[in-house]
Amino acid sequence: MEFNLWSFILDNLEAAGAIGGYVSLSIIGFALISFATKTRHDNIANKIGPKWTHPIVGSLLGAIPGCGATIVVASLYKNNKISFGGLFATFISTLGEGSFVLLGASNEADVAGNLKAYITITIFGLIAGVIFGYLSDILGFRANSENNQPNYTDDQSFQAKQNSSASIFIEDFGFYAIIAMAIFLAPGSIMALWGGGIDAISNLTYWVAVSLTATCIIFYCVSVFIYTYHDCYSSYKNIKSTILHAILDVAMVVTYVFIGLFVANYIIDVLIGEDTFHSWMESSAYVVILLAALIGVTPGCGGMIAVAVAFITIPNFPMAALISAAIATSGDGLFPLLAQNRKDGLIVSGVGLVIALVVGYIALFLGF
Repeated sequence: MEFNLWSFILDNLEAAGAIGGYVSLSIIGFALISFATKTRHDNIANKIGPKWTHPIVGSLLGAIPGCGATIVVASLYKNNKISFGGLFATFISTLGEGSFVLLGASNEADVAGNLKAYITITIFGLIAGVIFGYLSDILGFRANSENNQPNYTDDQSFQAKQNSSASIFIEDFGFYAIIAMAIFLAPGSIMALWGGGIDAISNLTYWVAVSLTATCIIFYCVSVFIYTYHDCYSSYKNIKSTILHAILDVAMVVTYVFIGLFVANYIIDVLIGEDTFHSWMESSAYVVILLAALIGVTPGCGGMIAVAVAFITIPNFPMAALISAAIATSGDGLFPLLAQNRKDGLIVSGVGLVIALVVGYIALFLGF
C-alpha cells in the first residue's frame, strides 16, 4: 500500500486537534477556577494539601481517564504546588487516551467486555503510583523542581513589542480563534469520552480539529520565537490575561501532541508495519511485556492506544503487558513537562519504564 504523506499529516493534525478539544476544557477550566479562587482570597494556597498527601492525590488524579490530569499536575509542579512524588504518582497511574479505548471510545472496543481490564490496570497503577510517589518524596528525590522557562515577574520593566503583527495574532486573532474552535469541539469531545459523536457535523468537526492543531502550532511558534515579551506574561490579574496564559499552554500541548503522534504513528504504522507489530505482540509473554513497555513509554498516547487496541484484537494478549504499558505511558502531560522541566520529564519517563517492567513481570508472576 502506497504511503500518502499528506493524508498521514492531516490525520495526525485531526487527532491532535481532537485531543486539544478536551485538553482545552481542562486547562482553561483549571485556569478560571484558579482565578476565581484568587479573587476570593488574598493568597491562593501554595500546595494542594499537606505534602504527605501529594502521592495519593497525584495517583488519584492520574487515574482519571484521559490526559487532562497529567497536564494540570505538570502545571502544578512547574509552580511548585505539588511534590515530585505527587507528579511521579500521576504519571505512573495515568492510562492516557488508552483508557478511552478500553472504556469504549473506539470502534475496536466494547465497554462491558473491557471494563475488567480497565479496572485491573487502574488498580495496579494506583498502587504503584502511591508506593513510588512516597518513595520519591521520602528519599528527597528531585526535591526542588527546575523550570526551564523564563520567569517573568510583575515588576519586570516594560519590553517593547518586537512585532506588531505578532501582537495582533497572539492577543487577538489567534487567541479568539483557538477559543472559538475549542468551544465548537467541546460537545463532541465530551461525547467522545464514551464513544459518541455528532454525525451530522462530522466532516466539519474533522476540519475544525485540523485547523485547531495548525493554529496552535503557529501560535506556539510565534509566541516562542517572535513575540517573546508580551504583556500577558506579567500578570494574572484579569480574566483575559488568565485565559491567555491558558491558551499559551493549550497551544504548547497541542503542538507537542501533534509531534508525538506523528513520530509514534510513523514508527508503528510505516517503519515497523502493522503485520510486524502484530507478530511482535504474539511472541513470548516476557518479550511482549518488554515491547509493550517500550511502546507505552513513547511520548504522548499513541503507544498506549496501540497496545490497548492490541489487547482487544489479539487473542491471548497478556494482561501483564497491558499493565506494563499503562504504567510506562506518561500521556500528553509529558510534553509540557519536557518543555518546562526537561530533566524531570526524562527522569519520569526513564524511571517509569523500569517500574513498568518490574510491575509487569510481577503481574505475570501473579497470573495476570
